[in-house]
Amino acid sequence: MATSGLQHVAAMYAGVVAPPLIVGAAVGLSGTDLTFLTGACLFTAGLATFLQTLGIWKIGARLPFVNGVTFAGVAPMTAIVASTKDKADALPVIFGAVIVAGLLGFLFAPVFCKAIRFFPPVVTGTVITLIGVSLLPVAFNWAQGPNPAAHDYGSPTNLALAGITLLIVLLLRRFTRGFAKQIAVLLGLVAGTLVAIPFGVTDFGAVTRADVVGFPTPFHFGVPQFHIAAILSMCVVMVVSMTESTADMLALGEIVERPSDERTIAAGLRADTLGSALSPLFNGFMCSAFAQNIGLVAMTRIRSRFVVAAGGGFLVLMGLCPMAASLIAVVPRPVLGGAGVVLFGSVAASGVQTLVRAGLEKDNNVLIVAVSLAVGIIPITAPGFYHAFPDTARIVLDSGISTGCVTAVLLNIVFNHLGGGREAAEVTHPMEPGEELAPATP
Repeated sequence: MATSGLQHVAAMYAGVVAPPLIVGAAVGLSGTDLTFLTGACLFTAGLATFLQTLGIWKIGARLPFVNGVTFAGVAPMTAIVASTKDKADALPVIFGAVIVAGLLGFLFAPVFCKAIRFFPPVVTGTVITLIGVSLLPVAFNWAQGPNPAAHDYGSPTNLALAGITLLIVLLLRRFTRGFAKQIAVLLGLVAGTLVAIPFGVTDFGAVTRADVVGFPTPFHFGVPQFHIAAILSMCVVMVVSMTESTADMLALGEIVERPSDERTIAAGLRADTLGSALSPLFNGFMCSAFAQNIGLVAMTRIRSRFVVAAGGGFLVLMGLCPMAASLIAVVPRPVLGGAGVVLFGSVAASGVQTLVRAGLEKDNNVLIVAVSLAVGIIPITAPGFYHAFPDTARIVLDSGISTGCVTAVLLNIVFNHLGGGREAAEVTHPMEPGEELAPATP
């Protein structure tokens, strides 16, 4: 149970620590505070995993689910940070928005089960793709270095370290099997850090200053603040997160031969949302199911929820050990960038896989994906596009995930649910060479 639980932790560790690293860097946290934030996210991921696997009352799917910080919230949270004048208030604003979104999601979990038909693969695939695409610029910035003002930002050395790390991860994925293949990203981070030591870009100060035992003190970064624009943005993220979790529960139910019915999905969503609402109390972010661990269950055929609960126990212990949490702070930013290309690119690729099942032979679905992706990519390709809008509105507009999700849902309703649409129409295409126009019917 212990070794299998550790394997689940290894498979999702890089995914859990990436969001606090991104948001912490955007806020400008010190190494000590960044270590604290990372430990808090590990601790709250463990608590959320307990809720999901063991369950209490009508809370928890009681399936072998690992919960952790969702990638879907990263872009909206960095948008909140960018729009907050005093960066010291950024994390309290995020925490307040996550608490409200989590509580609302908890209340609407039973209703959401019935509204899942408005989130078919054409919507969820578009949103997951946008999540990955929105995060890729973060990896590219990491690859250049930690400080844009530094003289070595974007230097050949930094880019080489990122490239070497990427190459190591790819080689591990290609030539290893089983456990080593599952933790290729984690092994790549370790190897990349070792390679970076001779270049003098590795700082072990965070580890030497960290305590062996600690506790994520509630409200360490300040009392939560409640801003309506930030709340709206995180509510959109909560809808995305609940949609992903529902899809994951359906898939996992088939794998463990216990199909997820409406009651199971509602209980699982309650665990996700309650875990998210409680997470900010201990300085953590929004939590959701980790899809990569579903693949691990399918591969190992170990279907016990208590094994995953053991993994949650290890996450809690790591969160209570600042020294363990500080290890990620040792990894140079270019090394993180190299691994991030694989990590974030895989998220986008999983979205594309979902779109493959979305029925893109239908003209309506192609339009939904095309327009939603275009709207969602605006903040990435044209960062100043919404500069004339108020700061409160830009918190939502500057998040491509939020705007892309709303666009996809609305277009799906218009084209595929309201009357008058050409639901069965196939994709139109240009004529092939040699084809002739059919004569007009009199």
